[in-house]
Formats: sequence, structure tokens, C-alpha cells
Amino acid sequence: MSEVATVQQEQEKQEKIKAIYNDKLVGNFTRKELDTLRSTIAKGTNNEEFGLFVQTCVNTGLNPFLNHIHCMVYEGRNGRQLSIQISSEGVLYLARKAKGFKGVDAQMVHENDDFQIDLASRKIVKHIVGFPRGRIIGGYCIARHEDFEDKILLMDVQEVEHMKKGRNANMWNTWFADMFKKHMLKRVCKEQFGIDLTEDEVQASPVQTIESYEEGPKIIQIDEHETASEEDKMKELWSEIESNVPDDVIFNCMKKYFKGKTEQDLKLSEVAALKKFCVLEMDKMNKQQETAESEFIENPEFIPGNKERDEISEFNGFFD
Repeated sequence: MSEVATVQQEQEKQEKIKAIYNDKLVGNFTRKELDTLRSTIAKGTNNEEFGLFVQTCVNTGLNPFLNHIHCMVYEGRNGRQLSIQISSEGVLYLARKAKGFKGVDAQMVHENDDFQIDLASRKIVKHIVGFPRGRIIGGYCIARHEDFEDKILLMDVQEVEHMKKGRNANMWNTWFADMFKKHMLKRVCKEQFGIDLTEDEVQASPVQTIESYEEGPKIIQIDEHETASEEDKMKELWSEIESNVPDDVIFNCMKKYFKGKTEQDLKLSEVAALKKFCVLEMDKMNKQQETAESEFIENPEFIPGNKERDEISEFNGFFD
């Protein structure tokens, strides 16, 4: 074989590798982007944690490269924890996609600001800023909708001070202004646009390394102000799963993510993860069905194949 032919073959090989590397592997993520994501934003995650983070990004439409969503792994009181956080930019991104969105304004009020608000008319009378602004003493957020009255939230800083000692204490102490703003944004956007996000979109111990999990206190924190017994929370989660998820989806998720375990073997953190996996799986199935129906209408000769299953298999193999 001539040297020219050898060089040409090598170039063709590199082009094929490049095409595979830049082909969309999961959602809109290419293999190259997944490699970058795992080595930077999701650094330190294991296969199951990274898979759950990627699926959450795909199903919510949030882009980690645009600072919409963050992934953190840390050692909590109950062992290793995965925390997926939605940023204020992410909340705003979802709000802008909502029907009737007309704008959201969230601002911090500092002790040296000249601030007045008329709650009756839902109007900011004035907010004049100078420097130095001094410490943060409060904040407000206004969400405007084309078809409804403005929603306005006014909060004193004392209403969120307890967050500095809560589950996300490190986040609140490090980025207080951003966390305060996100807290207000979520509350207003939930009411005005139907956007409902918990403080942690997902918080669960890893699926296959759960054997190292050590049982902690029997009283657990559900949200910012609520607690419940572990047994009650377990029953509540199973009730939600069995009421909203088909049996075949539960079976498939158990088989895929909890190999060798039965439903009775799962701990609380694993049941929480199972619920999230089931929701993501149903969202994917619904999207695939909508796509198939659309393509069938446009082309009666179209017969859905195994492409989606192939992509899922390739996705799973990527993390092996």
C-alpha cells in the first residue's frame, strides 16, 4: 500500500472518530460535552450519580454549561450525598419559557438604599441605590404575567437567616445574595408561572455504592421547615411511586439501577432516587411517543425502530 493511501486511510479514520465524538449521545449532549462535563462541573461523581445528573439536565432542559444547574458530591451526616442545585439563572430560564411570561425582577435591599414599596398597588415607590450600600437587610421579587396581576414578594433578611445553619449552610454562607435571590425567585415563579423546584432537585446517596451508607438519625429533614420520621417518609415515597408510576416502569428502573435488589431491600435514599429515575424514564417515554406519532403522521410508511433503545444502551455502556 502506498504512503498516500495510508495517510488517506488515517485521515478517514480520524474523521470517523471525530464524527462519533461530536455526535449527540444523550439529549443534546455530545460525547465530547459529556467528557468535559464529568471532568469539570460534575467532577467527583460516580457513574450512577453522573447518569442521574445528565438525565436531570436533559429532562428539565437546563444547561450546566450556562450556569443553570450545578452538581455537588459531599460527605453529609448520613454519608455520601449527591446534590443537584438549580441556580437563579436556571429558574429564570424556566420562567422565560413559561406562557405569559412578562418579566421577573429580583433585587437585594441594603441598609443604605432608599427603598419604599406600596404593597396595595404592587408597585415599587422607589429604590435608590448608592455606594457603599452596606449589609443586606431584605429583598423583593416581582413576577409579571400577561394575563394576571403582578406577583410580589417582600422578605426581611431575618426570614432566611436560619438557612445559614440548614442543610445547604455552605451554599448560603458562601453565596448568600445569590441564594437569597434564588429563594425569592422560586417562590414567586412557582405561584405566577407554575415552576416548582425544591431546594435540591435531587439529593440521594449513590445507587450502587449504597452499601457504605451508614444509617443516621431517624428524624429527617424534608424541606426547609418540615421534619418527619424515616418510616413515614418511606411510606409516603412508595405511595407516590405506586400511585403515579406504571408497574413496568418501576420494574425496569429497579432492574436497571438497583441490580440484585428487591423493593424491600431499598433504603430511604434509594427509594428517593428510584422515584426520580421513574419520573425521568416516563418523561423520556412520553417524548419518544410524541416523536413517533409526529413522524408517523408526516410519513405513513414510518415504523418506529430501536434507535432510542440503542441510544440508551450506548449511554449505559459509556458509564461502564
